[in-house]
Amino acid sequence: MLKNNVSIFKSITATLLVGVISLVPTLSFAEDFCTLQEDGITCHAKPGKVENLFVAYLGRKFCTLNAESARFACLSEAEDDRWVAIGNCLNSTDLLCFVAIAEQLYEVTQECAEQFEARLEVCEALGEDIYNPVVEPSNFVDPTKIGASVTPNPYFPLVPGTIWTYKGGDQTITVTVTEDTKVILGVTCAVVHDVVEEEGEVIEDTLDWYAQDTQGNVWYFGEIAKNFEDGELTDIEGSWTGGVDSAKVGIIMPINPVVGQVYRQEFALSDAEDMAEILSLTASESVSAASCTGDCVQTRDFSPLAPGVEEHKYYAPNIGFILEVDVENGDRVELISMSKP
Repeated sequence: MLKNNVSIFKSITATLLVGVISLVPTLSFAEDFCTLQEDGITCHAKPGKVENLFVAYLGRKFCTLNAESARFACLSEAEDDRWVAIGNCLNSTDLLCFVAIAEQLYEVTQECAEQFEARLEVCEALGEDIYNPVVEPSNFVDPTKIGASVTPNPYFPLVPGTIWTYKGGDQTITVTVTEDTKVILGVTCAVVHDVVEEEGEVIEDTLDWYAQDTQGNVWYFGEIAKNFEDGELTDIEGSWTGGVDSAKVGIIMPINPVVGQVYRQEFALSDAEDMAEILSLTASESVSAASCTGDCVQTRDFSPLAPGVEEHKYYAPNIGFILEVDVENGDRVELISMSKP
């Protein structure tokens, strides 16, 4: 009886496997695009995508070329994950396992497409030039002297010993400009410690590396982000270092922001692609620990990695970041205290 059941299971599994493979063909560089129909998932091949890469290159559309490359990488990763999932399903007695594979593939391909469109919007804002900021170590100040012999950027003051505490929902965020430094690409950066707690438990512990140039612009050189769950380290997703694995540094706060200005805060393709746009130089906001009346810098923060997610941030002069508002749901992260050395 057991052998008969096993034979029946193998037969049904083989039928489902053939169905999944035929239903969701290999995603390769032809870039099959899958749509969910009432009777399942249908994939339609879109040939010519490889040619698009050459067209973009010959036309010097380097930003678009980056977007195309990232899309291919996203789809290729989805293909790899699909085959691993199929292998795992073959060792399972859950007949719905293969259905879940098709559903997951559809969701991932949709996400790849949305990220691609978001990157194209970035290209429209920034242009098609190569993103390769020049880092000249002699153009940066000693971070240990900021607030003493070096005037800090008023909207992002990296004065050692400064501590900001924020509250957002159940989370408390403590940001400290430490006395420590780290050299990246020959530049001595300030080390900023960012700890996120939820109901007294640390869920994220991050070291950010910033540097201020001689003009007063604050650059972002990377981060090591440790994410925790139930006290255990789960991953370091989002971590990057300028100059490592082709990661590029960005600007976190310009000294002379201009309304409409769009800039990269970081750039590690598919891992760290935060962007910002200056919305206002005369914004007004108030939180428990600070306020500004017509002199706050307001930004729109977004990332092609999370299409549709936007935050408005407010920076008060000589204080820094005081408020973050989720554009979709209105959730707020507010400054509740600040201490200066």
